[in-house]
Amino acid sequence: MSYVAPLKDMLFVMNELAGLSNVNALPGCEDATPETVEAVLEENARFCSEVVAPLNFEGDKAPSYWHDGQVTTTKGFKEAFKAFGEAGWQGVQHPVDFGGQGLPKLVATPCIEMLNAANLSFGLCPMLTDGAIEALLTAGSDAQKKTYLANLVSGKWTGTMNLTEPQAGSDLAMVRSRAVPQDDGTYKVFGTKIFITYGEHDMAENIVHLVLARTPDAPPGVKGISLFVVPKFLVNADGSLGARNDAHCVSIEHKLGIKASPTAVLQFGDHGGAIGTLVGEENRGLEYMFIMMNAARFAVGMQGIAVADRAYQHAVQYAKDRVQSRDLAGSAGPVSIIHQPDVRRMLMSMRAQIEASRALSYVTAAAFDAAHHHPDEATRKENQAFYEYMVPIVKGWSTELAIDVASTGVQIHGGMGFIEETGAAQHYRDARILTIYEGTTAIQANDLVGRKTVRGGGAVANGILAQVRQTEAELASVDSGDLAAIRNQLAAGSKALEEVVTYVVENIKSDIKGVYAGSVLYLKLAGVVLGGWQMARAALVAEQKLKAGEGDASFYQAKIVTARFFADHFLSQASGYRTAIIEGSKGVLALSEEQF
Repeated sequence: MSYVAPLKDMLFVMNELAGLSNVNALPGCEDATPETVEAVLEENARFCSEVVAPLNFEGDKAPSYWHDGQVTTTKGFKEAFKAFGEAGWQGVQHPVDFGGQGLPKLVATPCIEMLNAANLSFGLCPMLTDGAIEALLTAGSDAQKKTYLANLVSGKWTGTMNLTEPQAGSDLAMVRSRAVPQDDGTYKVFGTKIFITYGEHDMAENIVHLVLARTPDAPPGVKGISLFVVPKFLVNADGSLGARNDAHCVSIEHKLGIKASPTAVLQFGDHGGAIGTLVGEENRGLEYMFIMMNAARFAVGMQGIAVADRAYQHAVQYAKDRVQSRDLAGSAGPVSIIHQPDVRRMLMSMRAQIEASRALSYVTAAAFDAAHHHPDEATRKENQAFYEYMVPIVKGWSTELAIDVASTGVQIHGGMGFIEETGAAQHYRDARILTIYEGTTAIQANDLVGRKTVRGGGAVANGILAQVRQTEAELASVDSGDLAAIRNQLAAGSKALEEVVTYVVENIKSDIKGVYAGSVLYLKLAGVVLGGWQMARAALVAEQKLKAGEGDASFYQAKIVTARFFADHFLSQASGYRTAIIEGSKGVLALSEEQF
């Protein structure tokens, strides 16, 4: 089936929850007027549904393939990517100085969601290029920016991120790739990198590899890692492409999902050394690479929401079409399965989680814009802290729920969901990678505990909880049974999260393994409570609109119903998470290695 972008919900979240008008008022964001943003989203939705989405199922059936060092992508991908670049979609959030549109992250975020909902395998190529652009903008030399950025922003060239090696997965201290300095200021790079998304393909003229490697006199561990730009084709002084560099794809992986996205094994330096240039300073490579990784982690969170929404749309259509059994309340004959209570429960579960995670992500994107553009330094710092706290939640929680939502979509299809021809299984298989790449859920949770919670003594988390309690007070001031029920669950959830934050801060030194044993559950608890907070805010806006007789009454009624469902079915789980985190570590750690 085709993909229909949920523009109404996207625009509601942007305007009513993320504060598009406030972002538009920031210096440098003046072009992001409501009218312009709506036009951008409508055009992006058209492109994604008409050009990119039809290639999704085809890419799963006839994926990219490798032959003699070359990768050929699925038929139609090359043409679609050329159209993507020519339409300016690669440059939505990148500077005008390098050919981008210079729009805020809040505007780029729904575009990222739509592209990945249309075709996750296709969307991975622009995602990695975005990260390469961010890294070069931040740490690249003037010469590197001049050489690479315009072509990356235009989509003529694409970018990759080369961290992982056969012996160095999440532990980058074990990186062995080496970079030997040359007399002309360049470096010769040697080593093997694995799991390189779009490390080789036929969709662009050049591929710009950003590679972690060690110089000969580098200190051990992560402090000795440097970052290098190693292009597939060397670039001449006049900007034209020169000789083929010594960076070659020796194979691609055969995967459970995202089959059309080539995941390459790259070999650098087998024929004398791949020529690279240093990004920034030696031994600061991991610091620079984290710029790419943070951009990619947020984007992967959006991929989770995207795949979940595509699975939901698929399930809704099937539930409306599939006639099976009589209505429990009595009917003359069989009805479509959407009339069955448990199918309704499953669909509402999918819908509520998608809307909560979308709202939380868009609000996080708006904080990024304020952190980078607000004229007041204190406000910038406050928003940066909010954004940094939220990124592991957006990445971890949104991708975990994507697997659940896609699985529920298969369940709604019944036996037909297990049959590849219906397409429901592809969403489930594609979603499964999202909790793994760009840092597993455990890595996100460790980041949330160690960097985002403990370092500040829980100050950022408690500051966010203070905002949640303001929403609780607003809910209490409205005479509505639904909003009262939402408030009760939100209050219980915020109390549980506060207790967990206190537990983490107070016990990190005395029982570090016990605290980290509950880290993933802490991340999920934070997602549920803060997602529930956004749903509560949405319900407040909807209630106000209904009372004022403004807009689409059916849409706003559905907003309140969905927020109530999220509170009853997901926020209500907060106390269980709290118990498992604070009381449950002993069970996690009690058995000896031999007892497993």
